[in-house]
Amino acid sequence: MSDAIREILEQGRTLAVVGLSSKAMRPSYGVATYMQRHGYRIIPVNPHEESVLGEKGYTSLDAVPEPFDVVVIFRRPEFVPDVVEAAIRKGAKVVWMQEGIVHEQAAARARAAGLKVVMDHCILKEYAKRFVAQRV
Repeated sequence: MSDAIREILEQGRTLAVVGLSSKAMRPSYGVATYMQRHGYRIIPVNPHEESVLGEKGYTSLDAVPEPFDVVVIFRRPEFVPDVVEAAIRKGAKVVWMQEGIVHEQAAARARAAGLKVVMDHCILKEYAKRFVAQRV
């Protein structure tokens, strides 16, 4: 049986994290730190951050000069359609909406443009579930 999330996590090694904060108490910071420690390249996307986790920050997806595979969204649902449009323009392969973030119309738009979509799932939890040895 195919595991689409496993495939995304194996193939998408560069994550543009929209809404990534440098504040250590924010979920975005904890998730990005974890993914970076597990070999993922993190590209911070937040107009209020110059750099996060040692990586240069960008004001928007459109401002990122290099390719990325997965757009991880830490923004409220009303901001998701604009992020999805930028992800499509930039040639991303996946739009990943973190836990609590659902936007069916934006997801349909992304799928219609050929992107894979994950909604309402934490990328850290999904990674851990599949790749971190379970303790007995």
